[in-house]
Amino acid sequence: MALVSALVYLPGLHASYSGGLVEVERWLNHPMLLGGIAVALFVVSLVVELEFRTWVSQVGCAVGLVALLFVGLPFAWLVFIFGGDGLEFTRETGPEHPDQVLAVTNIAASIDPIYKVQVLTGSGWSARHWELGVWDERDGRGWFKGAEWSGPNRITVTSEKEIAVFTLDPVSGRPGEPVTTKR
Repeated sequence: MALVSALVYLPGLHASYSGGLVEVERWLNHPMLLGGIAVALFVVSLVVELEFRTWVSQVGCAVGLVALLFVGLPFAWLVFIFGGDGLEFTRETGPEHPDQVLAVTNIAASIDPIYKVQVLTGSGWSARHWELGVWDERDGRGWFKGAEWSGPNRITVTSEKEIAVFTLDPVSGRPGEPVTTKR
């Protein structure tokens, strides 16, 4: 069962890349949670297999469980704090394509924002997400200013030092390489 929990994560990991299925990523891309379940199931399987007739085995098991508790609680805290997908900053439907959505999410786990810009195409289980990029003030492009639809199949992302224009494929919604100009 521990191996199954670890294997369930693989489709979620694959869906997290640009072009992946949104719902598969949302349901299965939780490495800390699924990894914690795998570790817990592994420990349970070890405890079930051991005999606790002797005093040494009982003390050894108690020491092992206390050590696991000291590792497990920080792990659970990390899952609670960093387990989310970020805070959605803006969400805007395409001007001529209601099935295309421009989403800007703050994915930072700290005070300094890091913005992930992506286009969601389709709906339901066939919806895909296409990543336009991640804007962080430390990457040399300066502070993120905003992202907006600048045409039916065009998105403009503005930062402090540059403007990037992405053209989307009219059928699939897949973004092409950006045309970048300095400000």
